Amino acid sequence: MTRLIALFVLMLTALPAAAEDVVLGLSRDQVSISTDFDGSEILIFGAVKREAPISEPPLQVIVTVEGPHQRLTVRRKERRFGIWMNTDTVEVDAAPSFYAIATSAPWEEVITNTEDLRHGISIPRVIRSVGAPMTVLDSQNFTRAVIRINEDNGTYALNQDAVTLREQTLFDTRISMPANLTEGTYPTRIFLTREGKVVSSYATEIEVRKVGLERWLFALSREQPLVYGLMSLAIAIFAGWGASAAFRAIRSS
Repeated sequence: MTRLIALFVLMLTALPAAAEDVVLGLSRDQVSISTDFDGSEILIFGAVKREAPISEPPLQVIVTVEGPHQRLTVRRKERRFGIWMNTDTVEVDAAPSFYAIATSAPWEEVITNTEDLRHGISIPRVIRSVGAPMTVLDSQNFTRAVIRINEDNGTYALNQDAVTLREQTLFDTRISMPANLTEGTYPTRIFLTREGKVVSSYATEIEVRKVGLERWLFALSREQPLVYGLMSLAIAIFAGWGASAAFRAIRSS
């Protein structure tokens, strides 16, 4: 038995390394949110490292950038008795605050459903644990509603044919990040696929952090909420007084 185990280990160590792998670069690995932040754009570029000649069929590339996950409560509104009211409610345990996908070809050409399920790449696959009561028979409609709302807000996006792949070796794409980003770590993944199957993958991270006044106000609201509330009230009172004084000055002039 010992000899068989030793032989098996020897066979594993003798296997060749992956024929194709990803070498990645980022134009920036940190995004700073300040008071005048109106969005950002990340250039993601890289190359395919090979230990053998280029083979057929051609490679495809998928790039994903995923924001911090959050819990959501999704409610359905229906018109009853002449008014709109909440009827059904579904809890979503984990949905990314931001999710962008860029591909080098149409989605159906770059990955199969089986591989998408295995690696959790498409937008519906990253929304997990949808808890619906027994009375709700169409819980998938709530997932689609979350996706539709985020797509309208610019926080979810599937950009097909957005990755430029040159000579089956060099690739690059740009991911637009909107102004309403959530602070935190944004996992970034790159997949190389051939005939819809993942042949290699790479993962890194982009940090999104508040800076300056934004950071100070955010920390104050979390660490000293009473002080933050009193300060907000004082600013509101001062702004109201200032507007009233300006209005009186205009009327008297």
